Amino acid sequence: MRTRSHGAMACSWVRTLLGSRSSCSSAPWRLGPRLYNDKATHQPTRGIIYTEEHCKLRESLRKIIEKKINPFVDKWEEAGLFPAHRIFKILGDAGFLGVNRPKEYGGLGLDFSYNIAVAEELGNIRCGGIPMAIGVQTDMATPALARFGSEELKRQFLQPTIAGDMVACLGVSEVGAGSDVANIKTKAVKDGDDYIINGGKMWITNGCQADWMCLLANTSNGPLHKSKSLICLPMKLPGINVTRKIDKLGMRSSDTAEVFFEDVRVPTKYLIGDEGMGFTYQMLQFQEERLWGVAGTLAPMQNIVQETIKYTRQRKIFDQPVLHNQTVHYRLAELETEIELVRSLLYRSVAQYIQGDDVTKLASMAKLKAGRLVREVADSCLQFWGGMGFTNEVLVSRLYRDMRLVSIGAGADEVMLSIICKYMGTFPENK
Repeated sequence: MRTRSHGAMACSWVRTLLGSRSSCSSAPWRLGPRLYNDKATHQPTRGIIYTEEHCKLRESLRKIIEKKINPFVDKWEEAGLFPAHRIFKILGDAGFLGVNRPKEYGGLGLDFSYNIAVAEELGNIRCGGIPMAIGVQTDMATPALARFGSEELKRQFLQPTIAGDMVACLGVSEVGAGSDVANIKTKAVKDGDDYIINGGKMWITNGCQADWMCLLANTSNGPLHKSKSLICLPMKLPGINVTRKIDKLGMRSSDTAEVFFEDVRVPTKYLIGDEGMGFTYQMLQFQEERLWGVAGTLAPMQNIVQETIKYTRQRKIFDQPVLHNQTVHYRLAELETEIELVRSLLYRSVAQYIQGDDVTKLASMAKLKAGRLVREVADSCLQFWGGMGFTNEVLVSRLYRDMRLVSIGAGADEVMLSIICKYMGTFPENK
């Protein structure tokens, strides 16, 4: 478990890191044997939300990705599972699981823009599943605990999660309640100094490997938005049954579980914050969660475009490179333009969020656009790869599958549209 001195060591690591020189390059473009070693030309944008320090932080993370993660991604994708405890420990030791968490719990104490820089760099992992699993650990399961949890809970759950000694998961979605969070059915009923939990959760990222779950459950029969609480739930307790690892279209290296609870007894002191405030706590963190998700789409989109340029420049049809067809290079130019527009919207949203503004509308717009654009980029570029695009040997086909989730998870496109309409004053009011 990480101690206060370990947190100080992490801060020392940051000072050392920020004193080093940086270069901004990305991973080679081909799955399997590397046929090309060209580097993408994109550089992180400075002067909007990123400084030289952000770029250096990304460079340090990139080294871990290139040495400890990307060489093994193909194997983990085939196995349908990556070793979360091992990878999270590597990232935790380097400080990347608590970038904007308090130093006293092993975090780096930096602002949220550094989280976004990390999320953007994680997009250079050559699949979508591992960045998603990391995001659950850093920006979905722990924000409420870090903000509202007791000192005892922070020491018992937050600190080892930041250190990478524990794997966390978030238990919100259910079979009949995905985007409609208010209608979850799982109950936590008080019995003396304990809660007794019954119900089930669905689509739980990290669920097969997690040591604890940040669980949203009904703790009363009051109004839907005031009857729910967040509870730190150790996953080894009697009555917790991980029934299956779900076989998914994409994100294959990330385990996704269905979990059932039968008379699970957990101390009431494991409650995060105040009883009945769970729904509110969950809504508060959605802005960060969605901005983090948008940041995670930028590198995959950029890499797809760059690798498609390289491939179509080499691949010839009718005695000329595919890239020389106006349809191809014009389309790639359109996609590149759209990517930069999403980037600008993200950076504007993050800048305003750091200043304390409510960016719910902007974050919803960014997530809506990113989810749709990443599908468009993957689909358009896959077409230019021809038969190779329909194999599992290239990145574009993997991301074609993986990135489809962006428009579904953390609030579907239709939910984002509803939020935007409410801010525009065009959403019909309930009669």
